[in-house]
Amino acid sequence: MKELIYKITYALFYMVSLLPYRALYVLSDFFYVIVRLSGYRRRVVRHNIETAFPEKSTQEHRQIERRFYRWLCDYFVETVKLLSVSRETLLKHIEFRGTELVEECFDHGQNCAAMLGHYGNWELLSATGLAMTRHTDAVMGLIYHPLRSDLFDRLFIDIRQSMGGVCIPKKDILRYLVGYKRENRMNLFGYISDQAPKWENIHLWIPFLHHDTPVFTGAERIMRKMQNAVFYVDMERPRRGHYLVTFKLITTDPQSMEEHAITRRFFEMLEETIRREPSCYLWSHDRWRRTHEEFNRRYEVVNGKVIQRKES
Repeated sequence: MKELIYKITYALFYMVSLLPYRALYVLSDFFYVIVRLSGYRRRVVRHNIETAFPEKSTQEHRQIERRFYRWLCDYFVETVKLLSVSRETLLKHIEFRGTELVEECFDHGQNCAAMLGHYGNWELLSATGLAMTRHTDAVMGLIYHPLRSDLFDRLFIDIRQSMGGVCIPKKDILRYLVGYKRENRMNLFGYISDQAPKWENIHLWIPFLHHDTPVFTGAERIMRKMQNAVFYVDMERPRRGHYLVTFKLITTDPQSMEEHAITRRFFEMLEETIRREPSCYLWSHDRWRRTHEEFNRRYEVVNGKVIQRKES
C-alpha cells in the first residue's frame, strides 16, 4: 500500500513539474494567496523578522514578510520542477560561479565541503555537477536530515538526486566520505549548517542576526578530519526564476584554523547574504526557540558532553 501511495504521489508531482516555468509561477501566486489567508507560521515568521532586524520599521518588517511568503511558494514549485526539467533548461535559470576553484582543489587531490544555509533555493544545488568542466565524474552530494514523513522523505531524495547528485543522511556521512577517499573519488558535499541543534548537541553559541544562537559544530569537525577545502555557497536571486550561485573559498587548510573559526566565518557570511536580501531566508523555522539562559539553567558541560543538570 505504501508503495502504491508513493507512486500516485510521485505521478501527481511529476505532472505538475511538466508545466512550463511561467505556468508554475502562476500556480505559485495562487499558493501565495492560500498561504497568506491560512496564516501559515505567521507568528514565528513575524517574530523572527522583527527580532532579526530591530533597526527596521514595522512597514519594512511587513514588506519582508510578504516577499518571504512569495519566495516560499516559488521555492516549492521550482523544487517540484526538478523532477522533469532538462539540464539545458535548468542551466538557463541558475548560474554557477567559483566552481573552477573547486576543480582546482580536485586537481590537487583535495576533496571539498560546501557550507550553506536555508537561503534561496538550496535544492537547485543538486545541479552543481552540471557546472564542472573537467571533473565531471566527481561525486556531488548533499548531507540531509531525514524528514518525518517517509513518503516526502523519499520524494525529496528523488528530487535532489534527479540532477545526478547523491543524498546521504548526516549520521552516515563520515562512513561515505572515508569510502570515497579509499576509492580515490573526488567529491563535494554540501552541509546545510544553520539548523537549530537539540539541547544535547549544543557546544557553541554565536551572535547571528541579533540573537545569541546555538549552532552545530559537527560539520566543521568532519571537514577538519577529512582535510577538506571549505567553501561558502552564496546565493542571489536577481529576478524571479533566476539564481546566481557563487562558491567562495573559506580555507584549503581547515586544521590550520582555530577551533570553531570555520563555523563562525560561515555564519558571518550567511548573515551578509541575508542582510543583502532578507526575503529569501527560511523565516518559518523556529530556530531561536532555545535560549542560552535556559541552556545554562537546565544543562551543563562535563568532559565535553552536554548533560542535564540533576536539579532540573
